[in-house]
Amino acid sequence: MVKPSIAGPGGGHIGVASRPGFDQSRIRRRPRSGPESSRVRLRRRARVDDDGPVITDDGAPPPLRSWQQAWRLLAAAALGLVLWVLTAAQVPPGAEGPKVEWLVTGDPLVAVACLVALLWRRRFPVVVAMAVIVVSTASVLAVGAATYALGSLATRRRPVETSVAAVLCVVTSLLTSGLYPRRDLAEPLWLLLSVPVLTVGIVVAVGAAVGARREELRSLRARAESAEREQTARAAEARIMERHRIAREMHDVLAHRVSLVAMQAGVLGHRRDLPAEQVTELARGIADGSHQALEELRDVLGVLRASPEGLEPPQPSVADLPALVTNARGLGLDVTLTASTTGEPPDAIARTVYRIVQEGLTNAGKHAPGARVAVTVEGEAGDGLRVTIRDSGASRAIAGPPSSGFGLLGLAERVELAGGELDHHAEPGGGFVLAARLPWPVREGSE
Repeated sequence: MVKPSIAGPGGGHIGVASRPGFDQSRIRRRPRSGPESSRVRLRRRARVDDDGPVITDDGAPPPLRSWQQAWRLLAAAALGLVLWVLTAAQVPPGAEGPKVEWLVTGDPLVAVACLVALLWRRRFPVVVAMAVIVVSTASVLAVGAATYALGSLATRRRPVETSVAAVLCVVTSLLTSGLYPRRDLAEPLWLLLSVPVLTVGIVVAVGAAVGARREELRSLRARAESAEREQTARAAEARIMERHRIAREMHDVLAHRVSLVAMQAGVLGHRRDLPAEQVTELARGIADGSHQALEELRDVLGVLRASPEGLEPPQPSVADLPALVTNARGLGLDVTLTASTTGEPPDAIARTVYRIVQEGLTNAGKHAPGARVAVTVEGEAGDGLRVTIRDSGASRAIAGPPSSGFGLLGLAERVELAGGELDHHAEPGGGFVLAARLPWPVREGSE
């Protein structure tokens, strides 16, 4: 299954080559196959089951086994043999001459040559069919081979070449009927025409039906393969989306706690002149933050392992922002919160606002230690919800914790799914701004 490109829900593509940091030069691209490689692939992919031939998706009939080839040729030979016996029975007793000698010797040899030529009918269908039909003019025994060649040509369902072969077959049958001497009176012209025309019509109809069945089998197989590819693509996309969801939830839950713990540990390592009370407080904060991170990790794993019918734990909202800011202040961040919202936003929007503020405080603690952080949340129903996290820039340079680099990317995806817009940029005078605008529709019956 091809994995580098999978169609996403919005018409985009999700794949290995689109992952950040992936070296696309490592992808080995298969060259386009020409006519020769197509024939090789056809021979490799064609197969025959015990119940009959299986049509390949390239449009050509599959090769036949020896016994399948043999019974077809034997059937054609049997038909010709019946006509040859009937013709020989009509020869007057005691008749002699070149025509009688040809009936005994040359007629069977021509029929054998026609049957041998039928072995190449699938590689050269038109040439073999026309040649066998024309040669059958000199052999009654070869009429069976000519009939089979016409039916095989009709399976291609090409009206022009089939019509030409059918007319030629009727003409040759008329010529063959007068090839040998007969003891009965000659049949009327309408009878001589109606029998070949009826026979040729039946053969062409049967051949066209076989060709239609092959085309239907090919179409059904193409549909089945297409459905299988789509199912595999949907399964791969579902796995990728689930991985993204797990990564986003892990980041949202753990990045904030772990970053604050790392910042406190950095303060302990950087400041060796702290009083014992502050050292104890920082150590207690590290222990509490680690414990809370473990608890939140356990909650996230429990939600991911739960069945879809299970109830999810309470999700954070705008009402939890004061507790988030208070927790950040207790860990050493200078944060101010200004919330001026009217009413309660929808749960999905409120949860997104909480994650935006959490990500902003996490980034400020990691990249701007000692900065003043201002958090502003304002808006009302119908006017939208605006969230801004602005920091004044780092007041001291310390080695921060490692950064994954996907926090803002995941946050942008979350905001986009909520129907909002996210903006983040550095201020010219120093500092960083993280701003988002989210929709807040007016609920029916609220006015």
